[in-house]
Amino acid sequence: MKPKLNPQKLIRPLLKRNPDTHKNDYGHLLIISGSLGLSGAPVLCSTAALRSGAGLVSMVVPRSVYFQTSSRSLEAMVYPVAETAQGGTVSPSASNLIGILMKRATVLAIGPGMGRHPKTDALIQKVVLQSDVPVVIDADAINAFSGNSRLLKNTRAPLILTPHPGEMARLLGIPTEAVERDRKAVALRAAKTLGQCIVLKSHQTLVADPSGNLYRNTTGNPGMATAGAGDVLTGIIAALLGQGLLPFEASVAAVYLHGLAGDIAAEQVGQISLIAGDIINALPAAFHSR
Repeated sequence: MKPKLNPQKLIRPLLKRNPDTHKNDYGHLLIISGSLGLSGAPVLCSTAALRSGAGLVSMVVPRSVYFQTSSRSLEAMVYPVAETAQGGTVSPSASNLIGILMKRATVLAIGPGMGRHPKTDALIQKVVLQSDVPVVIDADAINAFSGNSRLLKNTRAPLILTPHPGEMARLLGIPTEAVERDRKAVALRAAKTLGQCIVLKSHQTLVADPSGNLYRNTTGNPGMATAGAGDVLTGIIAALLGQGLLPFEASVAAVYLHGLAGDIAAEQVGQISLIAGDIINALPAAFHSR
């Protein structure tokens, strides 16, 4: 019988910090995110990470969304890079700068709002496979490995993949209905096959790891089925990794906090009016909830 993790116990040690401390003690998160028309994703991801305790956040975004992103992300460092002609996605020519920034980072988050382009997919694969620090892979960074999931095995650093059922289906090459029919079995199989931590997002999000550990989340509500909620979760997971939690622990604690913040926000604004920013605003209350 595998031990059952208590998310609140995982979070508790993070709440009190030593007086003699520095921002570098709490992780330097590098986020690669955004594309033309999707400037909000990096903002949501970075703000959620900072609200979840990340000491430093740097972001790489396409040049066309730099102004929108930097003007709404006052606490993050934002680096504009070249973009593809179609779709305004991050261009492979950004790889040199990304390589420099990755040497400073302790955690990488990649994918929110990145869009799809063959050259960008190739860049995503290169960055993930060459990373020496833990990587949270979300959204179109997951899609970049569709049909090539074998590449995710035996990476230099541990990965956390955060697919919804459709992304999980594309990654494994199976119908979405097969994922929905037995989410538990699919999450466990994917974690074991890929050798990575899987966060299968849905009602009662599942977290599975290669050893067969499984956590079913009990927080959250239907109001969280809203644009940007996944970007927020990615930021929370990455922030907790940067503060020393292991991939499975960080994922369990993050999905719990994410759902709890959504529940707190729903009490304030109602489920129908709930937006991703409300989840971020409720994170302080979620962290200190007992």
